[in-house]
Amino acid sequence: MITRTRLAAGACALLAALTAGMAFPAGAAAGEPTGEDAPKVDLVLDVSGSMRTRDIDGGTRMAAAKQAFNEVLDATPEEVQLGIRTLGADYPGDDRKTGCKDTAQLYPVGPLDRTEAKTAVATLSPTGWTPIGPALLKAADDLDGGDGSKRIVLISDGEDTCAPLDPCEVAREIAAKGIGVTIDTLGLVPNTKLRKQLSCIAEATGGTYTSVEHADELTDKVNQLVDRAADPVVTPVATEGADACAKAPTLKSGLYTDREEFGQQRWYRVDVEPGRELRASVSVSADRAVNPSHGVLLRAVTASGREIVRGEAAGNGRTDVLSTGLRYPKAESDEEDAAPEAVCLQVTNSFSPASGVKTTPGLPLELTVDVVDGPSDSDDVASFGLGRGWWLLGLLVLVGFLAGLLWGWLSRWRFAVWRTN
Repeated sequence: MITRTRLAAGACALLAALTAGMAFPAGAAAGEPTGEDAPKVDLVLDVSGSMRTRDIDGGTRMAAAKQAFNEVLDATPEEVQLGIRTLGADYPGDDRKTGCKDTAQLYPVGPLDRTEAKTAVATLSPTGWTPIGPALLKAADDLDGGDGSKRIVLISDGEDTCAPLDPCEVAREIAAKGIGVTIDTLGLVPNTKLRKQLSCIAEATGGTYTSVEHADELTDKVNQLVDRAADPVVTPVATEGADACAKAPTLKSGLYTDREEFGQQRWYRVDVEPGRELRASVSVSADRAVNPSHGVLLRAVTASGREIVRGEAAGNGRTDVLSTGLRYPKAESDEEDAAPEAVCLQVTNSFSPASGVKTTPGLPLELTVDVVDGPSDSDDVASFGLGRGWWLLGLLVLVGFLAGLLWGWLSRWRFAVWRTN
């Protein structure tokens, strides 16, 4: 069974940006940091014989990977402990049993010596088999220890050649250990079988799959994934949204995960007291191949179904996470014991699966909820409109008007002088 998904830490950072000013209350059960240990990343590179193929910007796949690694090593944040593991780099023979053991730690996970790591990468030459499953098992061991974020970034141009050790089952096994490893996969060939295998590996651990066909895309994507590891570690709480507002689970301030089928609606409830403000954001991850032109809608509605406010976002397939957010300030009440208002959050997506892609389980969904003190009366307009900026807008309009009059007068004067001459 596929374990509960944990979205990439980069999505958490995006959600935090969308809900600027959020602060989880002390002692909150949802979304607490799990520790301050250094984040760890293990880059797992396919060095099998097929990496000699020249189809990435006129060069070999191996050359593109080396270029990407060198640029990523230069850009790796200081706080990230990074390692490099290879698969298929050492054994050139035909013995399957030996070839399926061909995985080695090229550079150990730890504080990064950029010169040493680059030197190690420079020695690589496409050689042998493609033991993805065994490499993933070893990579998980490379990341053992500590409670910081742990991420494996697998780069391959071919399917695993060491069945029956199915790499997708290996990924599920790693996820089941509960050690918090996320596996992201990058495919260097637009091949259906490769895409299915790499998508399944990523899906099992809440990671992402990306097809890469250009050297700069490879560099950008690996950099993005390494940067995600440096973001604060947060443990989401699994929940299960309902198919209607009346059945929705009641959520407190925190970070939650769920799964949503393609085109499905999920409902959650938040109680908002008078004088408080609800801030919510949602992120849906395309953890498998989807068609372009999709969107995410987040609505806040009353228990009777009246829409209060909404947030929406659209995508074209260039990013693997789509996010949106909203804010709803509940007005103060004249009644001392006024009851909180039940606000239902509806999450809807318009993703559609690419041809041949599994539709179950649903797409990983991450929901951030916070209820904070609302703005004071003097800040109401300033928070959601121009507020004290009205005087500046008025001044700008006046200056523009006077400048227009002056320009018109000068233009008429110059025209009159020209006619006179």
